[in-house]
Amino acid sequence: MFLVFHKAKIYSYAIAVFTVIVLFLVATSKPFEETVQTSSNPSRKLPIYAVETEEKKVAFTMNCAWNADDIESILETLKKCNIKITFFLVGDWVDKYPEAVKKIQENGHEIANHSDSHPHVNELNLEKNKQEIEECSKKIEEITGIKPSLYRGPYGEYNDTVISAAESLNYKTIQWSLDTLDYSGLTGDQMWNRLDSKIKPGDIILSHNGTKHTSDSLEMLLTKIQEKGYQIVKVSDLIYPDNSIIDVNGVQKRQK
Repeated sequence: MFLVFHKAKIYSYAIAVFTVIVLFLVATSKPFEETVQTSSNPSRKLPIYAVETEEKKVAFTMNCAWNADDIESILETLKKCNIKITFFLVGDWVDKYPEAVKKIQENGHEIANHSDSHPHVNELNLEKNKQEIEECSKKIEEITGIKPSLYRGPYGEYNDTVISAAESLNYKTIQWSLDTLDYSGLTGDQMWNRLDSKIKPGDIILSHNGTKHTSDSLEMLLTKIQEKGYQIVKVSDLIYPDNSIIDVNGVQKRQK
């Protein structure tokens, strides 16, 4: 009788503990489910990560936010390869290196907006985001005479407010689908290993100036991309200017 009683108690305790564990797991898994739902929300605003196209072409982009020590070398390499790319410039960088900005334009490359002071834009309200975009474009336009039409948020950040700010000023927000990770100190071979098996038509590739190996690896990267049969173009020559949609994966498509 004593043993039966204790067995019953043990069973009841075990069931109670099991129930608590199940409830705990359900409770802690809920935020993850909500995150997944949010990230796939079709009403959420998205930048352009890539473009759906049958043409075998990709856009190569370069963010400029640090120094300008390698700009001459980068421009020489691009000229040698007969390639035009898109440079995303930070307003503070434009202030420091106006001659570099002029040379980028004189060489026929596209100049785009990368904010004025490179802040965490997700933490800014609509007006502050608009101010960051407008101030940067004003500086670029004063030097080049051309107002940019493309915008990329610092740190790759964006949310509905960031994109709404850009849209209200008639800018398309551009992200990327392939990252060289050049800013982490990778060698050219390591960068190419990241691109080689993944590159596809419509990709937008991210790079940076002012890194350890971007300048000395650029010719090799561009050549290898071309050897795979791709044409390397500016972002504005890849994206659709109108009559398009951006799907839930950030891929811009022609609207049928």
